[in-house]
Amino acid sequence: MRPIKAREQLAIPDDVKVSVKSRVVQVTGKRGKLVRSFRHARVDISMPKKNLVVVEKWFGTNKENAVVRTICSHINNMIKGVTKGYCYKMRSVYAHFPINTVVTENGQAIEIRNFLGEKYVRRVKMQPGVKITASTKQKDELILEGNDIELVSRSAALIQMSTSVKNKDIRKFLDGIYVSEKISADEA
Repeated sequence: MRPIKAREQLAIPDDVKVSVKSRVVQVTGKRGKLVRSFRHARVDISMPKKNLVVVEKWFGTNKENAVVRTICSHINNMIKGVTKGYCYKMRSVYAHFPINTVVTENGQAIEIRNFLGEKYVRRVKMQPGVKITASTKQKDELILEGNDIELVSRSAALIQMSTSVKNKDIRKFLDGIYVSEKISADEA
C-alpha cells in the first residue's frame, strides 16, 4: 500500500537565509549564495516558518518518496557550503616519474606534466566557483576549495580521471592524483 504522505523537515541556522519559489531553492550565507532548481522532482517544498524548510510528497511510490530525503540532503549541503565551504585535498602518487603539477589561470586550471614519463600536458579546468591551489605545507598536494560540494567533487574527479593509466596493469601502475582528505574550508 502506498503511504499517503512522505514528509521531511529541515531546520535552518540563524546566519543563513533560505528562500523557496516554485521548487527553486536559494541559500545565502557568509561565504556567498547558492541556487538550485528541484523542478524535475514532483514534490512540495515550502517554508511554513522563517527557519524551517518542509519537503512533502503525496501518494508517492517508495522510489518517489526517497526523493524527499534526497532533496533535504541537497539543501543541507547548500547550507553547509555557504557557512563553512568545502575543501578537497588531493595527493600525487607516483613510483618512478614524478608528476609535475602547475596551477594556472589564477587558480582556475591545472596543468599535469610528466605523468608516467609522457610528454603530453594534461590541462584540467576547474568548475565555476572552485579554486585550486598547491599546498605550501605538504609536497605534491593540491587543495580545491568552493561552496558547492558537487562542483568541488566534480573538479576533483576530472583531475583524477585525467591521470588514469591506459594499456597497463592498473594493479601495478598506481600512479595518479587521488583525493586524500575531505574537510570543510574553515578547517583548511
